[in-house]
Amino acid sequence: MTTTITKWKKGHEFTSYLDHNSIEIDGDRKNGFGPKALLLSAVAACSAIDIVEILGKMRVGFSDFEIEISAGQTEEHPRVFTDIFIHYRMKSKQANEEKIRKAIDLSLEKYCGVSAMLRKNSPIHYQLELH
Repeated sequence: MTTTITKWKKGHEFTSYLDHNSIEIDGDRKNGFGPKALLLSAVAACSAIDIVEILGKMRVGFSDFEIEISAGQTEEHPRVFTDIFIHYRMKSKQANEEKIRKAIDLSLEKYCGVSAMLRKNSPIHYQLELH
């Protein structure tokens, strides 16, 4: 079981703790991530961890790996995600594209628990940019 503690600071600002780590959360997004941005960051990080692990096992070299993620939202409350769009950018040989796509698919469809939870409500789409 994972347990976090979230403490109110002021206004819409909170600090969330897990063991000896903390993250700033701000509903106004001035002094920390908003809650929905945290969800998107969690998908990106979860998938990235899987991809790094899978590509390492495949012995696929890469560098400059980054993920841009966005989501559409409903207009009415609660404003939930309608679709999630993930843009993976990575420096690697073009010959590795098929293996990289396989790593992404494995992450999003099999290993990443965060994407599995969100996919129950919101379709996840991705594109890969190799340079």
